[in-house]
Amino acid sequence: QVQLVESGGGLVQPGGSLLLSCSASVNIFRIYTMAWYRQAPGQQRELVASITNDDTRNYADSVKGRFTISRDIVKNMVYLQMNTLEPEDTAVYFCYARWLGEHWGQGTQVTVSS
Repeated sequence: QVQLVESGGGLVQPGGSLLLSCSASVNIFRIYTMAWYRQAPGQQRELVASITNDDTRNYADSVKGRFTISRDIVKNMVYLQMNTLEPEDTAVYFCYARWLGEHWGQGTQVTVSS
């Protein structure tokens, strides 16, 4: 079983930045895929960014050039650096891991508003 705990969400003005962090309870070098998803009110959960254990990264078109996913295998952390935030980025952001099944964090709220 993998426990994932997100942190770093909050309220930010348009154009601002946030860094989301995800702490994993296992050594993440053994996890093939980790990712960030988000879900806005009334919408389906969508993939924001993913990273594999060979550091291959993928991004949703809507965040390319603005968001960066990274991982620290020593600290067992995955990060999502979010820059130039837009009101459309407002959502609950979830950390995800695929290893012996699918695992989700509890989510962290990101609100982009002036």
